[in-house]
Amino acid sequence: MSDPIVALLMLGFFLFIILLGFPIAFTLMAMAIMFGYYAYFDADRMWRAYHKAVESGADQWTQWELWIDGLFNNRVFDLFVNQTYSVMANDVLTAVPLFLFMGYIVERANIVSRLFHTLNIAARHVPGSMAVAALITCTLFATATGIVGAVVTLMGLLAFPAMLKARYDTSLAAGVICAGGCLGILIPPSIMLIVYAAASGVSIVKLYAGALFPGLLLAGLYLIYVVSRTILQPQLAPKPTREEIGEHTVPQIMLLLLTSFFPLAFLILAVLGSILFGLATPSEAAAIGALGGLVLAAAYRALTWQRLRESVYLTVRTTAMVCWLFVGSWTFASVFSYLGGEQVISEFVTGLPISPLMFLILAQLIIFLLGWPLEWSEIIIIFVPIFLPLLPHFGIDPLFFGILVALNLQTSFLTPPMAMSAYYLKGIAPAHVQLTQIFRGSYPYIFLVLIAMIVLYNVPAITTWLPEQIYGR
Repeated sequence: MSDPIVALLMLGFFLFIILLGFPIAFTLMAMAIMFGYYAYFDADRMWRAYHKAVESGADQWTQWELWIDGLFNNRVFDLFVNQTYSVMANDVLTAVPLFLFMGYIVERANIVSRLFHTLNIAARHVPGSMAVAALITCTLFATATGIVGAVVTLMGLLAFPAMLKARYDTSLAAGVICAGGCLGILIPPSIMLIVYAAASGVSIVKLYAGALFPGLLLAGLYLIYVVSRTILQPQLAPKPTREEIGEHTVPQIMLLLLTSFFPLAFLILAVLGSILFGLATPSEAAAIGALGGLVLAAAYRALTWQRLRESVYLTVRTTAMVCWLFVGSWTFASVFSYLGGEQVISEFVTGLPISPLMFLILAQLIIFLLGWPLEWSEIIIIFVPIFLPLLPHFGIDPLFFGILVALNLQTSFLTPPMAMSAYYLKGIAPAHVQLTQIFRGSYPYIFLVLIAMIVLYNVPAITTWLPEQIYGR
């Protein structure tokens, strides 16, 4: 059996095992070491010391020790250690735990509940005011944390019952929470973009600049849809009564905004601005954001030892998951490439009579389908690197490709049968809310994401203009 066939067999085994439900990071490492042992097998290297010991007349115990050492004297173990060190020493990935900590501390400090309440009051005269407030809150909170499950769960506990109590249509309310909770994948400072930067070698500051306008475009499309639909079908989102919303003067509303909306918005903009304009590296800006989150929590008198401990624990757990995924993925990719698997795929795809547009559609369709059984982190770390070497052949900018992937992954969280944001919401929704109602509310946002991707492809300047203006070509 030739090495390229072994590489494809390795990939097939991996896909089969993860579909059985095994942990992906450990499956990657196991597959890499098993097939890497075969790929790097060198009998002379393994048994050289043992044969010398036998020839010199060493005692039996020494021979056994050298024989066991020989079993592990394979370059795949050196590769595994080196890849682990490379991940731990990666400067880009340093920003991951700091941004995660900022998001978790904001989540647990009741800042989001204050924000939603204030925006609900401020938008009281807008059609679908509570849904609009929920979308804006989701956007800001998703920007702060970048974790879909956290945003959907918290907003599902906070805004979803409030909308149902205000007699909002169940599907409309569910769609707002599910779609809004996914925006953190795209809008900077996105954890996903940091991971993509580490996997692709694209500058994270350019990715943040490139993702800003597409993120705002998608959020804007969501808002336009909600307002337009509630104008056409006002029964879906009844206007709040004075008893429900209360009486508030303009000065009172401004005071509420100053104490809830602007502090969090200023923190996010300060972190993002310092990155975009070169005032701080992503890691330094993330550290500022984490400190700012602590200050905000303390200012709102919500910083307790229990919340701080929970935030640190969740940060460490999520960071460890990402880092071990990188270790497994990079080791797996090295073995796969050494066996010739990457070359086989590259030659197959480049030999197809397809245009750059067809390649983009094919790649995005595969990523879309992978989004059903896999998390975004696994798709970015494991499968996106398969497409990256093919981009130069089709003349596709990896920055532009990354933003399209980030847009695409919005749909993977909204599309059944494995729409994770829908399941997150169902898990904390009232018992009478059916999963089919949540799916029904999510469908329009899938089409809005597709519209955004089409617009982005036809007007790539939405992605490329800001990076070019700030950093040049």
